[in-house]
Amino acid sequence: MIALDWLYYILLLILLVVGLFVNILGLPGLWLMVAAYGGYAWATWSHGYVGLTSLITIIVLALLAEVVEFVAGAAGSKAAGGSKRGMAGAIVGGIAGGIAGTPIFPVVGTIIGACFGSFAGAFLVEAAIGRSHEESVKIGLGAAKGRFMGIVAKLAFGIAMLVVALYAAFPTGGATAPGPAALPAPATAPVITPPSTQPATDIAIEAVEQP
Repeated sequence: MIALDWLYYILLLILLVVGLFVNILGLPGLWLMVAAYGGYAWATWSHGYVGLTSLITIIVLALLAEVVEFVAGAAGSKAAGGSKRGMAGAIVGGIAGGIAGTPIFPVVGTIIGACFGSFAGAFLVEAAIGRSHEESVKIGLGAAKGRFMGIVAKLAFGIAMLVVALYAAFPTGGATAPGPAALPAPATAPVITPPSTQPATDIAIEAVEQP
C-alpha cells in the first residue's frame, strides 16, 4: 500500500501544478486543485494522511482567491470607466490571449498574453459600442491592469494551496496497524501456592513426644 500511496501523491502533485497553470489562463484551476486534494483524501482515507483542517484550509484559500480576483478585475475596469460588455470582452480576450501566449513562453507568455488579451477585448468592445479611441484605450489599459493584479493574487493563493496540500498530504505518519511491539503481552495464569503443611506437622510431632 505504501507504493500505491506514493503513486497517488505524485498524481496529486501533477494535478496541483496543472491547476496552478490553468489558473493563469483565467480558468478554474484552483478548483481543480481542490478536487485533486479531495480525491487524494478519499483514496488514502484509511491511512489518515489528510486531515479535516487542511481540507478546509484549501477550500477557504480557493474562495478567497476568487473574491480577490473579482475585486481586482472589477476595480481595474471600473476605475477606467468600462462597461459590463467591456468587462466581458476583457474576460474572453484574457483567456484567448493566455492560451495564445503559452506556446511562446510558458507561464510568462501566459501572463503577458492574458493581460494583452484583456486589453484587446475591452478595447474592441468599447470601441464597437461607440466609445472614442482614447476612452477605449484607457478602459483597455484598466482591464489589463486589473487582469494582472488578479493573476498575481490568484497565483499567490494557488502557491499557498500547493504548499499546504503537499505538506499535509505527505504519505508518512498516517494511521498504521500496530506492530508486534505495540501488542499487549499475553496474560499468564496466576500462580497458586499450595497451603503450608508445617503447622499440622508440628502438632503431630508434639503428640508423639508427649508420654
